[in-house]
Amino acid sequence: MTVEIVFVFALLGLTLASFVWEKFPPDVTAVTLFAILLITGLIKKENAFAVFANPAPITVGAMFILSAALVKCGVVDRISSFVERAGFFPYPVVILLMVALVATLSAFVNNTPVVVVFLPVVLGLARRMKLAPSKLLIPLSYAAVLGGTCTLVGTSTNLIVNGIAVANGQPTIRLFELAQLGLPIAIIGGIYLAVVGKKVLPVREMLTDILSDEERREYLAEAFVQNESPMIGKTLHESGLKATRGVRVLEIVRHGVAIRIEPKITSLEAGDRLILSCRPKGIAAARSVEGLNLVSDLQLGLEQIAAHEGSLVEAVVLPQSELIGKTVRGVNFRQRFRLVAVALHRKGRNVREAIETLPIEPGDVLLMMGTDEAINALHSSEDLILFDRARTPTKSPTGKIALVIGVIAGVITCAALRILPIEIASVCGVVVLMLSKVLTSKEAYASVEWNLIFLILGMLAMGMALESTGAAALLATGLVDGINALSASEHRALIALAIIYLTTMVLTEILSNVAIAALMAPIALQVAAELGVDPRPFIVAVMFAASAAFSTPIGYQTNTYVYGVGGYRFTDFFKIGIPLNLLCFTMAVIFVPKIWPF
Repeated sequence: MTVEIVFVFALLGLTLASFVWEKFPPDVTAVTLFAILLITGLIKKENAFAVFANPAPITVGAMFILSAALVKCGVVDRISSFVERAGFFPYPVVILLMVALVATLSAFVNNTPVVVVFLPVVLGLARRMKLAPSKLLIPLSYAAVLGGTCTLVGTSTNLIVNGIAVANGQPTIRLFELAQLGLPIAIIGGIYLAVVGKKVLPVREMLTDILSDEERREYLAEAFVQNESPMIGKTLHESGLKATRGVRVLEIVRHGVAIRIEPKITSLEAGDRLILSCRPKGIAAARSVEGLNLVSDLQLGLEQIAAHEGSLVEAVVLPQSELIGKTVRGVNFRQRFRLVAVALHRKGRNVREAIETLPIEPGDVLLMMGTDEAINALHSSEDLILFDRARTPTKSPTGKIALVIGVIAGVITCAALRILPIEIASVCGVVVLMLSKVLTSKEAYASVEWNLIFLILGMLAMGMALESTGAAALLATGLVDGINALSASEHRALIALAIIYLTTMVLTEILSNVAIAALMAPIALQVAAELGVDPRPFIVAVMFAASAAFSTPIGYQTNTYVYGVGGYRFTDFFKIGIPLNLLCFTMAVIFVPKIWPF
């Protein structure tokens, strides 16, 4: 074992530890890794920048843009309406219908926007069926994952593994080649969810359920600081208003502008108008504060901003939201959305204290309170999606729907018939959509998850370092030697395939599936070379194992989304996900060698 190999293994260990630690975003870790590999010379400069020539990142980016066009023109919304009408069917039928629609879409469209569009539809369906949303949301995520395994473009991990295989001289995976195994797995997975879902999936509270009946009835009211009020010059703390039970100050409007509130610093001035959130008893308490008068009690001819019952609403933070990494206070949440953040749900935990200083993450669920007008303004938000009503997509001319479908069908046809490679066909499709103004360049660039692209590039460089230093060959040799010592020669390839699948599957459940796909593909190729067999079944095994993440809420982004929305616990995914993982593993080990012989 050389010094270079030891250093590569050390870097790999630190990288995986950083992914688990989550102190830094995965893309930052990957870019840092890329820089270290360059500086140390573990990969030559010309080889390092060859990762930018890999077709996988380009194809992934192009598929994001094509998916955004499909969502924008309303195709996904129209398909989701079929699920919305299924409330009168029995639970198993609803699950099968949902899995069929979502999986079909996810086979060709990036699965995150599919789940985002279906979220409010499924929540409404749960209300009509008088079910807890937790009975439907995990199946929604799993359906998207299962659909992604059916085609080459169904998930970014498939494209990454294929790109690595092609770079190593292997023939490309055909567009529908994976459907030979992916389609049966999706069908059996759908049946499994329909049969056991209602029994195994828990009944979990959503964020609004943590509030008492008293807390759910909050009223918005406006108060006015008069010219001779004793509150003038005092902070909210000094005035006693901050400590008044059942009353919260949402914002202070001064000279027609909402100012930032610092309870211990901001001094009140004559003419200030205070927007208050009051529980029923709090209105009486607000009236009793000396020097503060509710506008409704005065006859000053002032136009009231709000004097009616406020509505509580839940929303999830979208992947491309500008709020990510910022705090509720830092984005001036009250002024920006005219809503107050009451609580936050993240990774199975409800947070009600200090939420204004907590950095926002993708998939966070916010419980907010405000007027119906302010809530309705969120329908087309690019930052948040409401749970209680379907998102209003950006308006697109009706004629564009046929164009978008035609372009995507053309991309699929060209790739399926091998008229053009998928990377060229998808880029051409993007060009047509932008020239026809279905998407502006700004919308197209905004739809790409650039953090994922840079994560892919960094991990491709790591895979290259594993190969160039001999680390991948060392791992493959050790694995094959162990198998040779324990099994007969006719079973060695099958045992190696099972080990590669299990290792990829387990790592995917706790780390980024994109990162694990990029790491395991070179090792799988080396194992096949050591055994002297066709590497194609090993490549396919990595593709399926890196996508089939069902046992944890962090293994796949769609799992993370429904984790917060449904109020799930970590163990809820274990109970229903582990059997599905084992089902997929069993089918892969049995059928991969039959479809793609060694």
